[in-house]
Amino acid sequence: MSTDPALTAASAAFDEQPHATAAASFDETAHEYDAILLLGFGGPEGQDDVIPFLRNVTRGRGIPDERLEEVAHHYRHFHGVSPINQQNRELRDALVAELDRRGIDLPVLWGNRNWDPSLPDALREADARGFRRILALATSAYASYSGCKQYQENIDDALAETGLAGRLTIDKARPHFDHPGFITPFVEALRGGIAELREKIPGLDPAQDVRILFATHSVPNSYTGDFGPHPEALGGEGAYEAQHLAVSAAVAEAAGEGAAWDLVYQSRSGPAHQPWLEPDINDFIAEMPKGEAKAIVIVPVGFVSDHMEVLWDLDTEAVETAGEHGLEVVRVPTPGTHPAYVSGLIDLVLERRDGTPVAERASELALGPWFDVCGAGCCDTEERQAAVRAHRARMLQAADA
Repeated sequence: MSTDPALTAASAAFDEQPHATAAASFDETAHEYDAILLLGFGGPEGQDDVIPFLRNVTRGRGIPDERLEEVAHHYRHFHGVSPINQQNRELRDALVAELDRRGIDLPVLWGNRNWDPSLPDALREADARGFRRILALATSAYASYSGCKQYQENIDDALAETGLAGRLTIDKARPHFDHPGFITPFVEALRGGIAELREKIPGLDPAQDVRILFATHSVPNSYTGDFGPHPEALGGEGAYEAQHLAVSAAVAEAAGEGAAWDLVYQSRSGPAHQPWLEPDINDFIAEMPKGEAKAIVIVPVGFVSDHMEVLWDLDTEAVETAGEHGLEVVRVPTPGTHPAYVSGLIDLVLERRDGTPVAERASELALGPWFDVCGAGCCDTEERQAAVRAHRARMLQAADA
């Protein structure tokens, strides 16, 4: 990191933020929330949006448009439209309906990290409506840098950009991979996938003929970490892997009918020399011994909705790879707006609103419930922390320029 005095001072300012210096912790204090903020990733909704959207996703990395266009073909294939914004509209509406059903008076705002409606605009709307304390529901179930802590950084950036840091308080609901509202839809989906294969292949015996592939987004090996409230339960794996393995095991046990299963990865990016979690799903399918299985069920366990990385990386590339190797394949749906998932998200809201004691929080896995408040090193490596401080310093320098 630079020794420039301005950068040093900016880094110190970042370290003084409460969420950055405090140890990771559970919040068992009741809070009066004015609204819920559905916090999404965002996606383009037309061909003209694709490159500007990808610039937002990769901002700060200096990637030229020519290279971004190499990635853009995924979106171009679908006429430049990612399904994620429409899925978030549907999720927002489902949350509103569930709140109404329970008689809970909480408006639901929606803001994205990388595209309209933007997070800063959502915060401006909140301020204009007189809201002062908001609970954010991130559209990511797992604890990791990109799936959890980066959302907190986006919130901090948006508060700084809008000048609302002293007026709005935004809490973030805990990662919910262990919650029954997240796990139940996958159990039902896997049962449905095996039933579909039975219709396609008469006499199918799942224990002998089916391989279940639980798919999630790959991350750099250095980001997997040993963070979390129950590090003793990690079983020697990094926390990122351990969370996915725990969910996969629970889903397979409940619905897999004895079929063998594996955790595989997808959507890797970044420089070729940097090691990322493996095996890649396409490599795994290609290397399966011939005759080991007649069919595979792909369970996108790392995702909450059927967005672009599911439609392209799984429904297009992985399905094609399976076909090339003579395997019948079914890709099952993500939670989306499944009633159990929507209800579970509202349960998370009430958990924070009511200050539910940790011992009473819903969790189906030994790894949960997860922390409410990130600590200084939660989901981070030293490399990531240095990069974040440098980013904060650049923001302060730009603001002073």
